[in-house]
Amino acid sequence: MARRFDPILFDLDGTVIDSTRLIRESHRHALQTVLGRELPDATLLANVGRPLMDQMRAFSADDAEELARVFRSWNLRMHDELLAPYDGMDDLLGELRSAGRRLGVVTSKNRLTVRRSFEVLPIDHHFEVVVVAEDSEAHKPDPAPLRVAIERLGVTDPAALCYVGDAPFDICAARAAGIAAIGVTWGFFPRSALEAEGADVVVDTLPELREVLIG
Repeated sequence: MARRFDPILFDLDGTVIDSTRLIRESHRHALQTVLGRELPDATLLANVGRPLMDQMRAFSADDAEELARVFRSWNLRMHDELLAPYDGMDDLLGELRSAGRRLGVVTSKNRLTVRRSFEVLPIDHHFEVVVVAEDSEAHKPDPAPLRVAIERLGVTDPAALCYVGDAPFDICAARAAGIAAIGVTWGFFPRSALEAEGADVVVDTLPELREVLIG
């Protein structure tokens, strides 16, 4: 994929920041506490990338509110301890900016949690726009949040952009928005899930992502 994408949009969890352990254990704690259930990781994390309430409704529509409450409480308590950077991500973002690329984040996390993430991992200075759950009524896999970012950036040709994400919902949203979809496998989902949604390219390492974005 030899194209000069600009701007470049990124998902947050499992793409730019390593929240895989934090989110996995938050789900596990909520399911055990509220429902007394233990699920395999593939089932536990099947909807990561969608808004939290959508994820909880997939476990139990009747208990979704309580599941979300317990999830948030444990997640916030353990957030700073379990959140981690991806080695080389800060450098890549800086290199992209030095190359004149405009960068943005589009995430299903709420504003408070995004702010907390950037307090722990202060990389938000790289991003011109940050679109969070409160910024659109519809959410990934709907393209609405990506369209919010496109509008805020003042881009008239969506084909100039790409969206980098680790979830099938990211790929689906990008395709629906008419922008290139780049999948990464260091987050929550395997290559097969990203390819099945029609990712334009899937990469396994940060050097591979750099090659796609910079060449």
